[in-house]
Amino acid sequence: MRTRIALLAFALPLLLPALRAQTAVHSRSRPAPQHAPAAALSADEQAAQVIDRFTFGATPGLVRTVANEGWEQWFAQQLQPGQIADPALAKRLGNYPSLAMSPAELAVNFPDGQVIRRIAEGKQSLPADPQVAAVYQVLLARYAEKQAKDQAPDQTKDQTKDQSKDQANAPAGAKPPEIPADRPADRKADQARAAALSGAIAALPAPQRMTAVLALPVPDRAALTRGLADPLKAQLLAGTSPRDHELWALMAGGYGGNGVAASELEQAKVLRAVLSERQLEEVMTDFWLNHFNIDLSKTGDEVDYANQYEADAIRSHALGSFADLLLATAHSPAMMIYLDNLASIGPDSPAAERQRRNGAHGGLNENYGREVMELHTLGVDGGYTQADVTALANILTGWGVDKPQTGGPFVFDPRRHEPGPKQWLGHTVAENGEQEGIDALRYLAAQPATARHISFALAQRFVADTPPPALVDRMTAAWMASNGNIAEVLRTMVHSPEFFSRANFRNKVKTPLEFVASAMRATNTDPANPGALVGQLQPGQDGRAHHRAMGEPLYRGQPPTGYPHTGEHWRNSAALVDRLNFALALAQGKLGGMRPDTPLLVATGLLARTPPPAAPRSHTVSLAAPEPESGQAQALLLLEQALIPGEVSSQTNAVIRAQLAQRNPEADAQDPAGELNAMAAMILGSPEFQLH
Repeated sequence: MRTRIALLAFALPLLLPALRAQTAVHSRSRPAPQHAPAAALSADEQAAQVIDRFTFGATPGLVRTVANEGWEQWFAQQLQPGQIADPALAKRLGNYPSLAMSPAELAVNFPDGQVIRRIAEGKQSLPADPQVAAVYQVLLARYAEKQAKDQAPDQTKDQTKDQSKDQANAPAGAKPPEIPADRPADRKADQARAAALSGAIAALPAPQRMTAVLALPVPDRAALTRGLADPLKAQLLAGTSPRDHELWALMAGGYGGNGVAASELEQAKVLRAVLSERQLEEVMTDFWLNHFNIDLSKTGDEVDYANQYEADAIRSHALGSFADLLLATAHSPAMMIYLDNLASIGPDSPAAERQRRNGAHGGLNENYGREVMELHTLGVDGGYTQADVTALANILTGWGVDKPQTGGPFVFDPRRHEPGPKQWLGHTVAENGEQEGIDALRYLAAQPATARHISFALAQRFVADTPPPALVDRMTAAWMASNGNIAEVLRTMVHSPEFFSRANFRNKVKTPLEFVASAMRATNTDPANPGALVGQLQPGQDGRAHHRAMGEPLYRGQPPTGYPHTGEHWRNSAALVDRLNFALALAQGKLGGMRPDTPLLVATGLLARTPPPAAPRSHTVSLAAPEPESGQAQALLLLEQALIPGEVSSQTNAVIRAQLAQRNPEADAQDPAGELNAMAAMILGSPEFQLH
């Protein structure tokens, strides 16, 4: 606690003003004074700029390697991600079987609370797979437990009513709250029963353990999975398959199981950011996921489609044709659900007529038609009217999802499509079923307003919060000349003088995901517990109103605009406290057991150090010997060079040295790594590391 307070006292007065000072100039569009031209970036700085903007952070030695080989070569290789092997990441992702499942398989294997309710009410059958059915039995027991609490006439009932009220006010289909054991005595009983059951099962060969768990009576199954804690839990699951871990997690949670699949998706995203060799592809995938945002919190069905959406609609088109990317997102059930197009019915369609006869109330939903022009293509000032929004919504009627509750595919339903011609953006769209929408989206992708809108967004993400107009003009021209080829627009951006200007060097505040991933990459820390990293990005999960994390929950940006690219949103004291806490927890090994090897970082930096050029001989004899640097000062310099690709300000350095001077020398002598870890925490919390 004393170290944490010292770090916060050190960093907060320094960090926030420094971030504001270093980024404020970039929020104003004015030319630099002609009498004081800024120095050009060195080769190392150019390499650092490319790495900072097109990766989730430099790994030790990467900037030097790229500078030696030439950033152009590295960038050209990154534009061909299919030619870059990524075995380490592939191995880690193999721990998440849900990533290989289709939406239909996910709907069965990871049911949400509504599915369990329907089964409990006799409206749906258990799945045919005996393993999955055994898991459902435990989820049904959890649901029955909740129902019993709802009917209990004591304080527990009042608490459950509050939970039910919260759930009633949540978005439709949101994951039901997890219900803990009734009382401390019940939890202790579960723990005792779990400990008694685990011994015999843990003694079995690993491939047989989950079979034995699923063969237990349902009450024992529920007690074992909920009550068993480490180290007994770790012993029982040691050597079991990733699928066994999924089954255990499903039974250990509440009565809705799709949160397990969502957790695996979130952990996979963090692992990709930290480990992938295809960094440009991952950065662009993150950019497009934010641009074509969806929110897993909206409905339980979104979880079933999110991985398919990211893999097939976003990542596979992230560096290709924008028109193909736009169409892929439009044909994704995830987008149709998120922006409600699956509920849209043409006012004069056969489906609308049938609804009127039956007294039902449905109709046209303009959400997707509006957002696809305002956010995805033309931009808010793109020259369209409300009438154009309505017309495009009519053009896109019939685009929906077949049985989203069971993970069905995208479908075009002609019965819901608005018949007849439509007047849209100044021309007539002839009736042509689904092709109307395809042609309309391709038309939008080819418009100059779209080229400018997306070029501005790319320049804002990768160059400056207020992009230079000349750069946006150049990127827009490249877009139009290449028919919206994303790679070509990026090439134009990175070869523009604005990209390597001194004014745009290390001027962007890292988002929370960028900060967490860059800290792991800079310290070369193995992300052995990605769930702990995901938790650092989420809002507080312990129910305390004052508790918050960094504020970028993955796949849960609620507005269609996604998360902001600009530093103003992330540059506040509350968010920075969370970052400093993360830096300290990581350096001290208190973040899910993950810890950087700071002595190795220092040793690597020392071995990579090149001697300074020899000074010219002098005939003047100096009687005063130069004062040698302390070992502490040299270690600090090596760590700064390892973690930050660029200069560290004298102010930052002085404050770090002052904090180090207050440490206990005797304790540091007994634990040199502790002193190095403190240095690393302060460097990760410095203004220089917050920027890229």
